[in-house]
Amino acid sequence: MDSPVEIPFKSFIQLKPEESTAIYLQLVFEFIKAIQTGFLPEGTKLPGTRILCKVLSVNRNTLIKAFQDLESQGWIETLPNKGTFILSQQKSKAEFSISKEQNTTPDNIGFNFQRSTILESPIEISNLPYQFNDGMPDLRLVQTDVLARLYVSKLKRRKTSKTYEQIELRSHSNFKTHFSNYLNLTRGIRISTSNLLTTSSHEIALYLVTKVLITSGDKVIVASPGYYMSNMTLTNTGAQIISIPVNEDGIDTKRLKEICETTKIRVLYLTSNYHYPTTISLSAKKRIEVLELANQYGFVILEDDYDFEFHYDNNPVLPLAAFDSNQKVVYIGSFGRSLPSGFSYGFVAAPAEFIKELEKHQNILEPRIDVIKEQVLTEWITEGEVHRLSKKNKKIYKERRDYFVSILNEKLKGKIKFKVPPKGLAIWVEWLDHFNLIQFQKECSKQGLFLPKTILYQTKNLTATRLGFGHLEKEEMEKAVSILSECLKIITN
Repeated sequence: MDSPVEIPFKSFIQLKPEESTAIYLQLVFEFIKAIQTGFLPEGTKLPGTRILCKVLSVNRNTLIKAFQDLESQGWIETLPNKGTFILSQQKSKAEFSISKEQNTTPDNIGFNFQRSTILESPIEISNLPYQFNDGMPDLRLVQTDVLARLYVSKLKRRKTSKTYEQIELRSHSNFKTHFSNYLNLTRGIRISTSNLLTTSSHEIALYLVTKVLITSGDKVIVASPGYYMSNMTLTNTGAQIISIPVNEDGIDTKRLKEICETTKIRVLYLTSNYHYPTTISLSAKKRIEVLELANQYGFVILEDDYDFEFHYDNNPVLPLAAFDSNQKVVYIGSFGRSLPSGFSYGFVAAPAEFIKELEKHQNILEPRIDVIKEQVLTEWITEGEVHRLSKKNKKIYKERRDYFVSILNEKLKGKIKFKVPPKGLAIWVEWLDHFNLIQFQKECSKQGLFLPKTILYQTKNLTATRLGFGHLEKEEMEKAVSILSECLKIITN
C-alpha cells in the first residue's frame, strides 16, 4: 500500500507515558487494535523505524522491540529490502511473501490518483460451512415473495399524464410523511418531514453527516472498543479521533468531561442504545449527563441507533434524540434490516437547516429516487405490514438468542463471561483465559468455523469476541459453539 508516511498514525496510536505499562507494550496493543479495527488494513506498508519513531515520538529501540513482538505474534511481516507490512490474518507467512512479490510491479496505468489507506475494507469472505459474524439478520427469513408481488404490481399500474418528476416528488413526500410518523411512534422522537433525510443505506447516512459536520482537524470522541466501519468514516474526514473507555453502564462520562475541559470537541459519536461491540446500553443517569455536557461544551452528539429494530422487550430504551431539547443530537439509524438489501434504508433526523444542507450533498450521490420502492414501503407502513413482520422476526430472534445463551452456558461454562443483551443480534463474549485470538481463529478455521477478524478484540487486559447469532439456526449454533469449545481446549492446553 502506497505512501505509508501519510497514514495519520497519531490519530489512532495513542501512547500514555504516565501509565505504568511499558511504552513498547502500549505500542504493541495500539497497533493490534489499529489492525483489528481496520485503521491498518492487510498489506499496508509501514514507514521505516527511523521515520515512525519520529512520528510517534518514541525511542527507536522501543519501536523495534514492539515490532519484534508484533512479528512473533503474526501481526506484521518484515521482508528484506522491501519493508514491513501488515500481515493478513487469513494467510500463512509463505503465502504473504509470494503475494508481496507479485505486487511489487507498479500498476501499468497512465495517470496518478489518490489512494486511501483508511478506507480499505476489512470485510472477509469465507466458504467454510459454519460462520460467525458481528450480528446480521438471517436472509432466509426475508419475505421476498410479498415484496416482489407488491413491487411488480406498482410497476404495472396504468401510467398517468403526470411527468416522472411530478410522480417522484409526490411519492417521496408521501413516503417521508409516513416514515417520519413511523419513527415518531416507534422511537419517541418528535420530527416532521423537514427534519428527516432518507438514504439508500445506513452507511450513506453516516457519510453525508460526517461530510457536512466535520472538517479536517476537528476533535471527535469515540468509544473504545468501537465500531470499525464508523471509525473509518470518521477518520477519513481528517478528524483527530480521541477514544474514551466503555464500562458496565456505557461510556465513561467522567473522562468525557475531563477531555471537554481542556479540548474543544466537535462531535461525540455514540451508539447509546446498543453499544458496538459490547452491546451495553447507556444508563439513564449517563444519558442525562451526556446531554448536559453537550449543551455545556457545545459539541454535537452523533447518535447511531443502527439496531433499534431488534429489541426484545415491550418498553425499548428510547434514543437520546427523544430527549434532545437543545437540538444537539443528530440521530442516524437504519430501517428494514430484515428486508432484502435493496429495500433497506438509512435515515438522518436533525434540525431542518442541517437536513437542507445534507440534501445538497445527497443530490450528488443519490440524484434519483426509487419511486416504486418507496411506494411499496409506504404501503407496508400504512397497512401495518412492517409492524407484523417486525413482531414475527423479533419472536424468532429472541428464541434464537435464548437458545444461543443456553448453548454458551452449556459448552463454555467457566471459560467465558457475558451479559444477555436486551436487543440486537450478537453477544459480547469475554474469554476468561488470555490467549492469542489469531491462533484461535486459525484453529477454528481448520475445523470448519470462520471467525472474521472484525469480531476479534484483544488488548493487554481483554480477550473478547462479538458473536452474532441471528443468522444461525439451532443445529448451526450447536455445531459452531462445539467447535469453539474444542479449539479453546487445543490452544490453552
